[in-house]
Amino acid sequence: MSYQLDDLLYLMARLRDPQHGCPWDLQQSFASIVPHTLEEAYEVADAIEQGDYAQLRGELGDLLFQVVYYAQLGQEEQRFDWADVVDGITRKLVRRHPHVFADGNLRTPPGTLTLAPDQIKQRWEEIKAEERAKKADQPEQLSLLDDVPQALPALSRAQKLQKRASGAGFDWPDAAPVVDKIAEELDEVREALRQGDAVAVAEEMGDLLFCVVNLARHLGVDAETALREGNNKFERRFRYIEQQLREEGSSVKQSELALLDALWDQAKAQGL
Repeated sequence: MSYQLDDLLYLMARLRDPQHGCPWDLQQSFASIVPHTLEEAYEVADAIEQGDYAQLRGELGDLLFQVVYYAQLGQEEQRFDWADVVDGITRKLVRRHPHVFADGNLRTPPGTLTLAPDQIKQRWEEIKAEERAKKADQPEQLSLLDDVPQALPALSRAQKLQKRASGAGFDWPDAAPVVDKIAEELDEVREALRQGDAVAVAEEMGDLLFCVVNLARHLGVDAETALREGNNKFERRFRYIEQQLREEGSSVKQSELALLDALWDQAKAQGL
């Protein structure tokens, strides 16, 4: 026997039962669950990056449970329920795929309309813009950036803000001027350092990082993913250094920088 989605929804309702539920689960709210949701999303990403698909199955279950949890809280507060969540996302995806669901009907057999990937992307953004306009009481006052979530990781949010502005025509024509802008921002960091102005250094570093994300976007690189891989690479190489030193009865703290650099180069040469 395999449990189904209805069983998971029932389990969630039992956990939140005021009389017989779990004391910890009964204490939770929308806000208190958010950190767990973010953690589970990153664990899904990590399992994919590691190619651990056995682990991925479990992590996806953990992430699904987060959605079920929010739906239960929404139902208790008479805001929405699981059916509303499913209905909402299905309607949105049907609406945003007119090249697949030409008449806006999920069950209508596929038609013959074909679009190139860039046309599909452009139409997707147009439909999203129309949806944003409908949400506002006064559309003329709605900012294009209003629905970019504040809670996104900083790199992801920077890239999303830039992408949104680019869609309105506010963007460099290609990557070359972005590289020049990075050089300019780096010079401003150096100047702030020369003046010993810690506040200015922090501000200029923010500008520099924002420009680096912009370059990543122009090169078709997801900045968050790229940095995650950079973190993983650093970790692999640093662990290699630690292992080599441990075999010699030493440690990073006990070693000269020249030796650490040599071991780093060894790790790099081995493709770590």
